Amino acid sequence: VQLQASGGGLVQAGGSLRLSCAASGRTFGSYVMGWFRQAPGKEREFVARITRGDDTTYYTNSVKGRFTISRDNAKNTVYLQMNSLKPEDTAVYYCAAGRVASSLKRTYDYWGQGTLVTVSS
Repeated sequence: VQLQASGGGLVQAGGSLRLSCAASGRTFGSYVMGWFRQAPGKEREFVARITRGDDTTYYTNSVKGRFTISRDNAKNTVYLQMNSLKPEDTAVYYCAAGRVASSLKRTYDYWGQGTLVTVSS
């Protein structure tokens, strides 16, 4: 599976962005899809995930109520709608595909190249 993330950019605090991650291959629907982010000088951290089949979602506490992950299996794409953005959301955002519904980086087998989100105050 090859993943291509897009949609990052510069936005003011309180604004919104929608990230997209397009996947190659015909097995997209069989993967758990996740979004992670890495701020400068920090470890890559889990943001959100969506399972295969029932599309159950899970978020890290800092983005609950502001971010929404969704997937369109017909388009082989996963999205991350980000609202009420804060300067601390500034990071490179990565999409990932795995077989296990987990927040751990090591459980994801495939990674996109990342897209930069910058939130100005």
